[in-house]
Amino acid sequence: MKQTPKGLRLHIGIFGRRNVGKSSLLNALTRQTVSIVSDVAGTTTDPVEKPMELPPIGPVQFIDTAGIDDPSAVGEQRVARTRQVFDRTDVGILVAEAAVWGPYEDMILAELARRRVPAVVVFNKADRGAPSPEASGAAAKAGARTVTAIATRGEGILDLRNALIEAAPEEYIDAPPLIADLVAPGQCIVLVVPIDKEAPKGRLILPQVQTIREILDSDAYCLVVKERELADALGRLARPPSLVVTDSQAFAKVAADTPAEIPLTSFSILFARAKGDLGEFARGAMSIDSLKPGDAVLIAESCAHHPIGDDIGRVKIPRWLTRYVGGALRFTTVQGHGLPDDLAQYRLVVHCGACMWNRREVLARIIRCRDAGVPITNYGTAIAYSLGIFERALGPFPAVLAEYRAARAAGGSRV
Repeated sequence: MKQTPKGLRLHIGIFGRRNVGKSSLLNALTRQTVSIVSDVAGTTTDPVEKPMELPPIGPVQFIDTAGIDDPSAVGEQRVARTRQVFDRTDVGILVAEAAVWGPYEDMILAELARRRVPAVVVFNKADRGAPSPEASGAAAKAGARTVTAIATRGEGILDLRNALIEAAPEEYIDAPPLIADLVAPGQCIVLVVPIDKEAPKGRLILPQVQTIREILDSDAYCLVVKERELADALGRLARPPSLVVTDSQAFAKVAADTPAEIPLTSFSILFARAKGDLGEFARGAMSIDSLKPGDAVLIAESCAHHPIGDDIGRVKIPRWLTRYVGGALRFTTVQGHGLPDDLAQYRLVVHCGACMWNRREVLARIIRCRDAGVPITNYGTAIAYSLGIFERALGPFPAVLAEYRAARAAGGSRV
């Protein structure tokens, strides 16, 4: 399972003060020397990630973070990076020395509780003393499972593995499907995959591969074509496909070449549902109507890539939105796990499909935008809206389409 995409793994964040044994614990869990272990406080500077298999959960991603109690200038940067890990943590491990408990530990448990992330407290270095009543009480009050351990000896690791299995969220075990619930055995799905300068040489991108796999797992089959061959391919089929899924960049041509009676959506919209909240992204797309020339729009990309001349996030989406609004907008692009602290300066956030991320991090970004009062949408929903094919793109998702139509009837849209 080493090749399982990171975005499909249960993310387990390891938090705590400096020198409490977080790295030793990770090494013991993975049975490998993943993190450098030292008696010098602050050895771990950046989050260290390690994928592994944790039966019966399956593929997981451990994230060993820097200590949160470093008061130095460099320490502030380490703490900032550690805080970003909360956004993508599905289960949190708080490591504390058995005989030491204070505001740092309370803060971590409170942050995990605020995000509704299940927590496991590991009282490490148990040979130095038993957990204090204060520590045990704080963990119990937070609803956290507790384990005592001596990580350097491997003691307590089996108990920790069992606690992690028990803490795994139900939504991870029963993750939202990508396309499986939209197809039935024996159905044909047509996938439109443009091959342009951004397409990786010799392979397909992750959203396309994952979609193909779910179709096959559903005992259905698919036909993969480029956008220029779509019309010819549809004409050769003995019966129409049950669904057409396209790269969002080709939405306009694919919509024109696909008969109206054939359901149509995009890979990005499939990921908007599986990785985030399609209803929230649809409502965010409707806010495009309120944009005015000069407004600031944030384009958020989850992974770093080398942009080409006609890049979707830097060129195509700004072009489509500018055309729709009827005047120039101010676009800012960010990559990776960080978002600007002051989101309120933006009138809209447009997020990529986040195919490399887990669902929790996307949901965390949705919450951040909601708290800042800024609508957030997704590449596919934004493109479909700006091209005037929004209802058709939402057709395979009746509940979301009904919400949109109700909002439009109430005067919330002009598309």
